[in-house]
Amino acid sequence: MRTFDYASFETTPIPGEVKMYLSLIKEYKGKLQDIYMRKPGTLSTLIHYAALRGAASSNRMEGISTSDRRLEPLLDGRVKPVGRAEKEILGYKFCLDLMRKNHEKFTFTPGYILRLHKHLYRYAPTVTSGLYKSMDTVNNAISVECGDGGDTGHGIKETLNDEIIRPSCGKKFDFVPVSALDTEQAVRDLCDAYNLAMERNAVSSLILSTQFVMDFLCIQPFYEGNGRMSRLLLLMLMYQNDYRSVKCISLEEMMEKTKDSYCEALRASTINWQDGTNDPWPFISYMLGITLAAYRELENRFI
Repeated sequence: MRTFDYASFETTPIPGEVKMYLSLIKEYKGKLQDIYMRKPGTLSTLIHYAALRGAASSNRMEGISTSDRRLEPLLDGRVKPVGRAEKEILGYKFCLDLMRKNHEKFTFTPGYILRLHKHLYRYAPTVTSGLYKSMDTVNNAISVECGDGGDTGHGIKETLNDEIIRPSCGKKFDFVPVSALDTEQAVRDLCDAYNLAMERNAVSSLILSTQFVMDFLCIQPFYEGNGRMSRLLLLMLMYQNDYRSVKCISLEEMMEKTKDSYCEALRASTINWQDGTNDPWPFISYMLGITLAAYRELENRFI
């Protein structure tokens, strides 16, 4: 089974592009700190609409949507959900609100991840909500084909009802996630590796957070909801490390708009993931790039 050694980042050379992103994000983070305090009304408005856009985009990436006319009243609680799609969108918004208000209280543990998955399906519960997968498909393989058509109606054909990659990006590759038998231990090891690396405080929390998300996607711990869970976990990690731009500007919307790049970065970084010889930097660089873009957009909104 794949092992997780985040301490290796302490001695691994960081690509120049990643260094540049880290430097610029740090600069924007400091620059905008005072602006948040001076314009609390603007901040509240941005947070509100970022949550609405994030819930819509993250679900749309999985082929789950409702009409533009119903979206805002649905997420503001002015209309009741109709059908499973609207219930799942509402569940994602519930998770966003929960994380935004309580992120300082949570520790990253397998128990927290399971509870978050259950909350994701709180309005459309299934027998697998909040539970790890218990069975593998034949050969435990996912075949992903991103094109102009597909069995799901969202540009994808695949052998497993899962969400590792849904954006239509013109790429095709096979991927073998962690087996159901090893899933619980893999998630435990992943959380331990992240928490230990954060305690050591020797590697940027942005690198650790994006690496955590990529490893989570490769584990594929659930039958469904892995894609949306990965985005929720990324936001939670950034909330905890005080990257406020992701509260005010929807990262999910940015990912949806750059889905080709997202798909390619994830494909490139998951090659040979199972034996630990994969290259994590394409995915890390992509995630840092959209985080920087969020800070730049946030500055434009405030100034």
